[in-house]
Amino acid sequence: MKNIFIEYPKCSTCKKAKKWLEDNNVEFVDRNIVEERPNSQELTKWIKESNEDIKRWFNTSGLKYKELNLKEKLLIMDESEKIELLASDGMLVKRPLLVTDKGIFIGFKEDKWKEIL
Repeated sequence: MKNIFIEYPKCSTCKKAKKWLEDNNVEFVDRNIVEERPNSQELTKWIKESNEDIKRWFNTSGLKYKELNLKEKLLIMDESEKIELLASDGMLVKRPLLVTDKGIFIGFKEDKWKEIL
């Protein structure tokens, strides 16, 4: 499987992560999270494979998250509703995302990426 790097090009952390991948000769397919957002099938699979709580997949510092008052709403939603919500708008998904055959990485943690890649 080819590595998939999902980013929002204006995000400074995404830029830093992309540069790190390029500097370390890690091959990847680049996806703009707004233009080619993850669908519900991908998210369901990746969330399961990540072994992370679904809450971790939300961009809690994003404007959209705050506008929709998701801090409160997520408490009463089931997992499938949360996945559908994430799939509906790429700006709700925490980024960058790196999907590899060695794991799913949410956000950029250089030491963790270095360890795995």
